[in-house]
Amino acid sequence: MSATPIALVYGSSTCYTEMTAEKIRDYLGADRVTLINLADSPLADVQPYPYIIMGIPTWDYGELQEDWEERWPELDTVDFTGKPVALFGQGDQVGYPEWFLDAMGYLHDKLVVRGALPTGYWPNQGYEFEASKALTSDGQLFYGLALDDENQFEESEARIQTWCDQLRSEWQL
Repeated sequence: MSATPIALVYGSSTCYTEMTAEKIRDYLGADRVTLINLADSPLADVQPYPYIIMGIPTWDYGELQEDWEERWPELDTVDFTGKPVALFGQGDQVGYPEWFLDAMGYLHDKLVVRGALPTGYWPNQGYEFEASKALTSDGQLFYGLALDDENQFEESEARIQTWCDQLRSEWQL
C-alpha cells in the first residue's frame, strides 16, 4: 500500500498543539504525514495534499492562537473544494468553560465556506464545559478531536489514537 500524503497544519504557542500534531503524525505514519507549522509556512502549502488535518488551540475567551490569527486571511486564498479536512483543537474547559474550543468552530465554518469536506467529528461525552462554537447543530459532536491537555492530559493519548483510527476508516487509508 502506498502512503497517501496528508498535510497536518498547526499553530502552537505552548507546545500542546504541536505535541498533539506529532502524535497524530506518528499514529498515521511519518511516511504519509507532513507537519506544517503556521509560524514558519503559509497555508497555501496544503494545496497539493489530498487530505488535510488542522490543529488549532483556543485562547482565552474564544480567541484564535497567534499563528492562526496572523494566517487567517490566507484561508480565503486556498481552494479546499472537495478536500477531506479533519480538525483537532486544544482548549481549557475548566478555565474557559464558556468558550471551549471556539477557535475550532471558527475554523470549521471558514473551511466549509471554502468547499472543504469536514471529517473526523468527535463525540462530546467525557467533557464538562458550558458552551462551544465547535459543536454540531444538535450539540452531540465536536467538529473535530477535542482535547484539553490542561485538565485531561491523561485522556489525550487514547483519544488521539481512537481519532486516528477513525480517520483511517473515514478516509479509507
